[in-house]
Amino acid sequence: MGSLTVSHKLPIIDFTEVNLEPGTSTWSKARKEAVCALEEYGCFVALYDKIHDDVFQELEELFHLPIHTKVQNKSTKPLYGYVGQIPFIPLYESMGIDNANTLQGIQNFTNFMWPNGNNAFSRAMLAYSKAAAELEEMVVRMVFESYGVDKYYESHIKSVNYLARVMKYREAQGEEPKLGFVAHTDKSFMSTIHQNQVNGLEIKGKDGQWFGVELSPSSIVVMAGDAIMAWSNKRIKSPHHRVMMMEEKGARYSIAQFSFMEDSVMVETPKELIDEDHPLLFKPFNHLHYLDFFSKEENRRLECALKTYCGVSHVNY
Repeated sequence: MGSLTVSHKLPIIDFTEVNLEPGTSTWSKARKEAVCALEEYGCFVALYDKIHDDVFQELEELFHLPIHTKVQNKSTKPLYGYVGQIPFIPLYESMGIDNANTLQGIQNFTNFMWPNGNNAFSRAMLAYSKAAAELEEMVVRMVFESYGVDKYYESHIKSVNYLARVMKYREAQGEEPKLGFVAHTDKSFMSTIHQNQVNGLEIKGKDGQWFGVELSPSSIVVMAGDAIMAWSNKRIKSPHHRVMMMEEKGARYSIAQFSFMEDSVMVETPKELIDEDHPLLFKPFNHLHYLDFFSKEENRRLECALKTYCGVSHVNY
């Protein structure tokens, strides 16, 4: 599994400032910190007081539903539906909510799980998802501005679809392995991860060392996915991360919200980010087609699925 080290600590960036608006000195400071953190670690911890932990009560109720109900969480999109009952990661179970930052998306999911409706779940989940999407949009804007391509920001935001994956990791019993979820990179453009007060997320640093992430209640991890790695021409790398259930504090509930580009839009490196020092590394690609490629078992074991899928072959990585 690799040994855990405490020499690394994710940067913590404050997004609770009242006047955090583009053009302000507060914004410029946070932008510099965020982009530096993404370039160094591929992720950071954001302090963000617009998120509330009441959503986790609702997740407990959701995961108490019978398994035959939960497995009905299906999608025509690859990797969007129910995941669980997997022998080598027995602690893990999750469901996907498409268009999670919209009332329609939340209601579609809620009404499927609870045919008579569940207003408390809908309210808490929609409020969380909208807040997480707003945070991601701020960070994406900071990245676009920092790289001098902010003219593309509005069209990018218009083409994004949010998938919220709600997750439960139960405690390991007896001799069960502590692995909550295998090491991987996110396939999204960007992701946000929030948890109840049970830690477990671990990040792999550039030096190959794994280190744990501790989150205070009003904090959320902002993480680069494979798509922003391609878009940025690898100025930002998507970090490998995993979940290890080492704490004996009960179940860990978390929400990972992923942004994916709609089917009609290609993920493409802006021409401004390509030059002699930064030759093009990844060909333009359809985001959902990449997800489909990754959903095949043989491709999940690749060291870098994105490089195999759309890497420019003559470039030395």
